[in-house]
Amino acid sequence: MAIEHTFLPILLGDEMNAYGMARAFYESYGVKPLAVNHTNTAKIQQSDLLTFREVPRLHIEERFVVALKAIAEEFPGKKLLLLACDEFYVKKIVHHQEELSKFFIIPYVDATLADQLLTRESMYQLCAEYGFDFPAMHICTVNDYEQFDIPFEYPVVIKPMNMMKYATCIFPGKKKVYIAHDKEEKDAIFHAIYKESAYRDDLMIQQYIPGEDANMRVVNAYVGQDHEVKLLSVGNPILEEHSPDGIGRYVAIITAYDKALMDLVKVFLETIQFQGFATFDMKYDERDGQYKLLSIELHNELSNYYVTASGYNLMQYVADDFIRGSKQQLTYVQNKHLWTIVPNGVLFKYVLNEQLVMEAKSLIRQGFATDSIFNYKDMNAKRWLNVTLENLNFYRKYKKYFNNKGLSNS
Repeated sequence: MAIEHTFLPILLGDEMNAYGMARAFYESYGVKPLAVNHTNTAKIQQSDLLTFREVPRLHIEERFVVALKAIAEEFPGKKLLLLACDEFYVKKIVHHQEELSKFFIIPYVDATLADQLLTRESMYQLCAEYGFDFPAMHICTVNDYEQFDIPFEYPVVIKPMNMMKYATCIFPGKKKVYIAHDKEEKDAIFHAIYKESAYRDDLMIQQYIPGEDANMRVVNAYVGQDHEVKLLSVGNPILEEHSPDGIGRYVAIITAYDKALMDLVKVFLETIQFQGFATFDMKYDERDGQYKLLSIELHNELSNYYVTASGYNLMQYVADDFIRGSKQQLTYVQNKHLWTIVPNGVLFKYVLNEQLVMEAKSLIRQGFATDSIFNYKDMNAKRWLNVTLENLNFYRKYKKYFNNKGLSNS
């Protein structure tokens, strides 16, 4: 007999992020969230841990609130916890918070603070007041890109600011993020984006911090509705994805305790009166020994399951806080754990730091390793086939794209 739950998580957007969050909710409460997106997300439809629904035109402004209100009306009497799985839907939720809060529990800050944190220039300006370092950056527009001369040294990172619009563009050499090593390469990337595609929004140009994937750090935080930090975890990404549509996405993380970094994030979040989830992406700069802040996200990325796998279920924090009203104490995660979504063969071959490879192998031997996608408790025949094919595809993608972040795909 199915268990009737008093609450239901509603997950909007990115399918792979939705799966990790759904798995965490199911493992903690036995509840199967409703994952909703405006496109067909075939990769998670076979899962037994969630219910997927495609809602055409959900992302269209005039349709968004209407569609969500209709979903809410299907579940009278339930507490509906609305969570975004990507930045696009975070912005949608916070900008319609007043209307949506009549039907949903919304664990986000107001639109003013959200916009300040999600706009790169204002975010850096705010964070600088609290001791964060960050790389030099500039915003380039379709009107000035031909005259634009980068005011800092190469190499530089080039990234479209509107990923929703950029995702619909098709042109040769397209990548999620680019690295240009000189003016000629920068000009070629600008030309490809603005001349060979329909993209007309801004580009971010940022000074590249040298170093391998293992120099990255991700800090995951949960802040209660009382504006006090409840959970902080630091992850050391040891491998990123290198394929054109996945560049920069973490595929393997080992937890790494860093009290000074956690303290810095804690003071910042509590002082600005934050609530909900926050994800800080940073990179260690060997030139000056400092961590440079790259971005802050208000949604859980695909890699957030590394926190849950290490023993601290992130989704339990938000549900216990907003649904159950439980009192929560501050926790700094110290448990060592390996999280990954790639096969061990890919991990051992493409992690360049031998010491980290040895640490990963040791954690696997000890049973302190988790693949959040290859989940044995959610493995019907169709899902097993899809996940197995995806794992095999990782070998092909790394062989073809590893360390190629320019315009060429060869």
